[in-house]
Amino acid sequence: MTRVWKWNRPVTVREVLEDLQQERTIAYTTVMTVLDNLHQKGWVRREAEGRAYRYEAVSTRAAYAAALMNDAWSQSDNPAAALVAFFGMMSEEQRQALQDAVRIVQGPETRQAPEAAEPRPAQAEQQESPGSAEDADGR
Repeated sequence: MTRVWKWNRPVTVREVLEDLQQERTIAYTTVMTVLDNLHQKGWVRREAEGRAYRYEAVSTRAAYAAALMNDAWSQSDNPAAALVAFFGMMSEEQRQALQDAVRIVQGPETRQAPEAAEPRPAQAEQQESPGSAEDADGR
């Protein structure tokens, strides 16, 4: 899957084989079997091209990682504690990426604007001293 995700395009067994052979000796039939197994499991789709197939990832690597995290989290008997433990394992860079992701998911309409951070009028009146607030007639 790493090769299929990395190239982000339909690939042949031969392409994956040649790339893997730069690192180790591996047989054509091994790569063909693995890609066929991935197809059977629904991880890749394939399209015939002559006597061979071109294989393409069904989802992105990011979507796969997200599904793994969701699966692990949903199996916890205490999801909040699992998240706290997970966040505790994160590097500062990962925590920043998480904060960025939360901002993206929330979207611009839910982000707090600078003026929204100021107290609302009802709150402001309560915070002022009794002699400083104007009465209902504006005096």
